[in-house]
Amino acid sequence: MNNHHYTGLINKYRNRLPVDDKTRIISLNEGNTPLIQLKNLPNKLGWEHEIFCKFEGLNPTGSFKDRGMTMAVTKAVESGAQAIICASTGNTSAAAAAYAARAGIKSFVLIPEGKIALGKLSQAMMHGATVIQIKGNFDDGMRLVQELSSTMPLNLVNSINPYRLQGQKTIAFEVIEALGDAPDYHVMPVGNAGNISAHWIGYSESAGQQCGSCNLCDRQCAFKDDVISTKRPTLVGYQASGAAPFLRNEMVDSPETIATAIRIGHPVSWDLAWAAQKESTGWFEECTDEEILQAQKVLAESEGIFCEPASAITIAGLLKDVERGRYQKNSTIVCTLTGHGLKDPDTAIAQSEAPVVVRQSVMR
Repeated sequence: MNNHHYTGLINKYRNRLPVDDKTRIISLNEGNTPLIQLKNLPNKLGWEHEIFCKFEGLNPTGSFKDRGMTMAVTKAVESGAQAIICASTGNTSAAAAAYAARAGIKSFVLIPEGKIALGKLSQAMMHGATVIQIKGNFDDGMRLVQELSSTMPLNLVNSINPYRLQGQKTIAFEVIEALGDAPDYHVMPVGNAGNISAHWIGYSESAGQQCGSCNLCDRQCAFKDDVISTKRPTLVGYQASGAAPFLRNEMVDSPETIATAIRIGHPVSWDLAWAAQKESTGWFEECTDEEILQAQKVLAESEGIFCEPASAITIAGLLKDVERGRYQKNSTIVCTLTGHGLKDPDTAIAQSEAPVVVRQSVMR
């Protein structure tokens, strides 16, 4: 037997996660995603920074959600749950359905009618989830699943579930292992804001420091006897202009953006995200849909990395903020690309040139 077979992030980081030897681990061997250094784009633009992309689109269901879902479903099963439920713009539903199938339990997902990329919807359906479309947006769905899970035997696995953040924090550990230390900056999309919160928890634990999240979640974040980094990065969160509550400093009731994964106006991790931004001395910025789609195309054409629109907002934000001089010179910057471009093929095809049709005789 190959003892070096990778078996997922819970087994790898067991000493940093709330599990014990008796816990039945529900895993699809998630995590261990590549950290890809950008070469062509920085050279073309004359940037002096080292820029890396943590490509979470290569997780089992194609997004970073798998990191949190392996922990959430593992703990749900440990508690005796027979069913899980979530509201979703797409990626959460795909991950919840897959890990529920792996665990042998039922999954129920609520999605906004007509506002979910078909690639993500197909995943939830194929994994056997009960898919319920609601006439409303993600925030409406979130309120509904909170009500249902409080009155029915359904384990809620949205990022309001603290175990989701425990799984997602492992991205910081992997980045530190790859670079040898924490980067100077870590940038990412912000929708429901669980990811930026989880990144900060992970980086804080790695540096043996507590963070503001310790007062808001169920676990203490300091690992003073297990330090693996010398510093914590500055965190930068990018939001779509039509769904930017952190830029407006208030909730947005009717969010709209082509980046469906971050089309969220009432983020459940509001307080945690503000704590992460302030403690890391970082910032939030917004990008238009046009800037997002342009960045998605530029990244794919210049570097061969195909990410979904919500992920591309990190590149769109960099294109703006590097030129503004917001990043210190010669910095190491890591960008989290949250999902694969195949999650939303229709949007990709719509902004590309149509295939050329030729007669067979021309090709001879």
